[in-house]
Amino acid sequence: MAGDHRLLLENARQVVLVCARGERFLARDALRSLAVLEGASLVVGTDGLIKAIGPADVIQEQFSEETFEERIDCSGKCILPGLVDAHTHPVWAGERVHEFAMKLAGATYMEIHQAGGGINFTVERTRQASEEELFGSLQQRLQCMMRAGTTLVECKSGYGLNLETELKMLRVIERARRQMAVGISATYCGAHSVPKGKTATEAADDIINNHLPKLKELGRNGQIHVDNIDVFCEKGVFDLDSTRRILQGGKDIGLQINFHGDELHPMKAAELGAELGARAISHLEEVSDEGIAAMATAGCSAVLLPTTAYMLRLKQPRARKMLDEGVIVALGSDFNPNAYCFSMPMVMHLACVNMRMSMPEALAAATINAAYALGKSHTHGSLEVGKQGDLIIINSSRE
Repeated sequence: MAGDHRLLLENARQVVLVCARGERFLARDALRSLAVLEGASLVVGTDGLIKAIGPADVIQEQFSEETFEERIDCSGKCILPGLVDAHTHPVWAGERVHEFAMKLAGATYMEIHQAGGGINFTVERTRQASEEELFGSLQQRLQCMMRAGTTLVECKSGYGLNLETELKMLRVIERARRQMAVGISATYCGAHSVPKGKTATEAADDIINNHLPKLKELGRNGQIHVDNIDVFCEKGVFDLDSTRRILQGGKDIGLQINFHGDELHPMKAAELGAELGARAISHLEEVSDEGIAAMATAGCSAVLLPTTAYMLRLKQPRARKMLDEGVIVALGSDFNPNAYCFSMPMVMHLACVNMRMSMPEALAAATINAAYALGKSHTHGSLEVGKQGDLIIINSSRE
């Protein structure tokens, strides 16, 4: 049966499965040692799913009669699950290098934001950009992420703030989802900032009455697939009440709740997310002890972004406290004009050095737990039979 299987990865020195028992996430003691095979081979079928993993001699015997479209000799190498980036803003026009100089001179994030910079600056440029232009830059950015080992990435809109530009961004993300090899989880983030001339309440009304019904319609007729809803819940942006209304509106049309919370000020966003059944909350630099406990109980994942804390000189998210309390901790690059990082290995490194995470914790956070944060850990985030054959081979004998 020629072409029965697509790919055979043979004789790897080590295969890091991350999970071996179908776990949807790893927390507490399960993070101490990840599932690993030594001297193993792996088979991917023509449907792109993993068909077999096991000792190299067993796989060789089991598939001795089979033909493969491709065989890769992995002797002396290590195979890992493809990395999952659980938080990015990859669709925008206009760079913000000038703001870096302002930050170095002492300006805070919110000072720049209130002076018309930050998100507002990017919104102007993104509104002016053509769909083609935005797709071209998104394509390049996603290719850079793939080269750094990312195989599944969350992509947000949020630099439009009006319906027309938000839909333009979501169409660009949809086109990438259909045309590119990388997996994409699409997030509507129309509540990324309050548009000029509106109050937070007016902006929330517009989203609930106009944006969400349109997304529901476009989803129903198959034009745009959106997975998640996001709000920037922050002092001077969307308060807790507006955040609750928008997130509930998104949940009501079938979107997973996955939002920015407790970044610059303690807002009780974690408590709100746990109450609403959020899949994930990002940032959490200022989360309360009660918020951490509520997230652990609710199975709401924390998407920590060490790049942002580093770049904005914020206090680090309390990763150790979250891990010790049993929160499902994931990682994201927060790629955006303000934190220009494509690399999940770099994010994992910062997580270990600055947030005191162990190497197994960081790898789980960038694979199975990041996939969980996107509602995709049943298909992505570990190397197990039946899951997506998204993997990376590194030229090292062990991870």
